[in-house]
Amino acid sequence: MTAGNESHTIQFTIQCFSDLPHLQVPLFIIFLIIYLNIIFGNTAVLSAIVYDSHLHTPMYIFLSNLSVLDISYTSTTLPKLLYMLSTQHKTMSLMACVTQMHFFLCFACTEIILLAVMAYDRYVAICLALHYTQLMSPRTCLSMVISVWIVAFLEPVSFTVLVSNLSFCSNNQIDHFYCDVSPLLKLSCSDTTNVNMATYILGALVGMSTFMLTLVSYVFIVVNIMNIHSAGGRSKTFSTCASHLTCVLLFYGTTLSLYMRPTSMYSPKHDKFFSLLYIILIPLLNPVIYTLKNRPFKDSFKKLIHILCSLKCN
Repeated sequence: MTAGNESHTIQFTIQCFSDLPHLQVPLFIIFLIIYLNIIFGNTAVLSAIVYDSHLHTPMYIFLSNLSVLDISYTSTTLPKLLYMLSTQHKTMSLMACVTQMHFFLCFACTEIILLAVMAYDRYVAICLALHYTQLMSPRTCLSMVISVWIVAFLEPVSFTVLVSNLSFCSNNQIDHFYCDVSPLLKLSCSDTTNVNMATYILGALVGMSTFMLTLVSYVFIVVNIMNIHSAGGRSKTFSTCASHLTCVLLFYGTTLSLYMRPTSMYSPKHDKFFSLLYIILIPLLNPVIYTLKNRPFKDSFKKLIHILCSLKCN
């Protein structure tokens, strides 16, 4: 059977949380509330940045893209999960499964590259403050954002093509709540050596290169902060990158646990747990982390709320 015919005939059953039949309704309610909070929180951040011209600086432009990403990659999985929990219809075709996996990888690659670019932005702001306006001009910032999205969406294409051409056995039960790489490869009857190799190459090209850029940026940042004589000055300088550093630690902690390990160590419970952290916790916390102690954003958001209330009253 050809891969083209298989994409129409193979139906995968997504197990979701079938081992918890008595919790299907509570899980649906919990995930729905979480998803709505993710949409609201990140939309609020995006709206405030777009509305206030004072926030049209590199840091906030990158943050607005991060909010778009958080909404996007969460929306590749949670709506389908909510549908499956509410209807108990848990089948997906091979084409739908590979498509979900592809876009999830694209958004994940975009986020990891964007976080590295944001780390470089913080490095320039702290270590090269006198040249910040020149090095992070609007033109440069726009070029960076466009490049991030283009590179991240092109990177997983070859990997997706390899997966879509695999043959799959009679066992079509995916022990996960979405079509992720490891559980999908577990069901293949084909030799997955090339796909596994592509996984590590993709991880090396995107993961290691961006990790090194982020690490080097923060090494210079820390050295610069330590050279500041006053404790107050060190605290104030560190606060400008504390939010980003927190997001970086959350992101790498979950993604490394998910993908940077041999497939022989695959564990459904392990993957479900860290996938939930990645898909739910990060986009839920990012708006809070970045805005909790951010006075310019708070002022902008209050103005936006005031305008919306005025329009509603009129």
